[in-house]
Amino acid sequence: MFNLTSGTATTEKTITLEGQKWSKEKADKWYAEHKWISGANFIPSNAINQLEMWQESTFDPKTIDRELGYAQGVGFNTMRVFLHSVAYKADPKGFKKRMEEYLKISDKHGISTMFVFFDDCWNPNPAVGKQPEPKPGIHNSGWMQDPGYPDVEHADDKELEAYVKDILKTFGTDKRILLWDLYNEPGNSNKGAKSLPLLKNVFKWAREANPSQPISAGLWNWNLPELNTLQAQNSDIVTYHFYEDMDGHKRIINLLKTHDRPMICTEYMARTKNNSFYNHMALLKEQNIGAINWGLVAGKSNTIYAWSTPVPSGDEPDIWFHDVFRQDGTPYRQDEVNIIKKLNGVK
Repeated sequence: MFNLTSGTATTEKTITLEGQKWSKEKADKWYAEHKWISGANFIPSNAINQLEMWQESTFDPKTIDRELGYAQGVGFNTMRVFLHSVAYKADPKGFKKRMEEYLKISDKHGISTMFVFFDDCWNPNPAVGKQPEPKPGIHNSGWMQDPGYPDVEHADDKELEAYVKDILKTFGTDKRILLWDLYNEPGNSNKGAKSLPLLKNVFKWAREANPSQPISAGLWNWNLPELNTLQAQNSDIVTYHFYEDMDGHKRIINLLKTHDRPMICTEYMARTKNNSFYNHMALLKEQNIGAINWGLVAGKSNTIYAWSTPVPSGDEPDIWFHDVFRQDGTPYRQDEVNIIKKLNGVK
C-alpha cells in the first residue's frame, strides 16, 4: 500500500480482521446502484450535541423534518448522523424508536442515512441529562466524544458490544440506511493509538452482526499509519475527511484510489481554507466520489466558527466556516446553493 504522508510504497503489516470484508465486485455493484451520493453531516440546529439530538426530552422531529426539507430542496440525498452510546444505554428501546422516527422523516424527504457509532472528537465526558449551553463563538463547544474517557480504554466493554450489535441487528437490513460509519476520527483529541483496540473491536462486532449495508471508518489524519491501515484494509467502502486545499485533495484522492474501492468524502467544506462547494464538491462530482460536507443548518453546534478562530463576542463571523442555511431556511449564500443544486442536478 502507500504511505499517505509521503506517497511512497511501504511495507506496513496487513491488519485484516476476522469476518468477510466485501469483495471489490460487491462494493462496486453497491456503489453503482446509487446515484451520486451528496449531502451533509446533520444535527438539528437546536441540538448542541448527539445527546441533545437523541434523548427523549430533547428529540425534536419537527425541527428535523423542517431542516431535512432544506436539504431535499437543494438535491442532497444523504445525511451523515452521529448516534451516541450513552443515549442508548439510558433508554435502549426509546433510542431505537427515535432512530426509526428519524428514518421515517429522512425517507419522506428522499434522504438516505449514514449512521456513525463512536467518535473521538471534542469533550471527553458525556453524560445523560441537560446538556451545556453553547460557549459564544466557540466551534462545537458542547460536542461529546463517544464513548469518551475512560470507556475508550476499555475496548472489550460488553455494554458497548451489545449496543453496536443491537443497533446493527435491528436496522441491518433497512434500505433507508446507506452505510455504517463505525468510528469518527479515531485517535483524535490526542488519543492516537489508544483508540486502536476499540477500532478493532467495533469492526469485529460489526462483522459478527453482519448488516446488509457496507461498513467503513473514515481516514482523516495521515500521520496515524497504524489506525489508517486498519481502517483502509477493513472498510467495504473507503471513506475519508479532507478540509485542506485543492492540490492536497487531488493528491489524497490519487493515493486512496490505490485501494481500488468506491470512495465517499464524509467531511469537507471549510470556507476560510478555500475548501468550498465551487471547487471541492465539483472535484468530487467529477471523480464520482461521494460528497458529504459539514454541516447543514447553523445552530447550537456553532460550526459557523472555525476550529481555531473563536469569536468570544458570539457575533457572526465575516465568513462562515461550515453550514449552508440559517434556521429559517435562508441560504448563507445563494450562489453556493445554486452550485449545489447544479451539481445535484436540481433545476
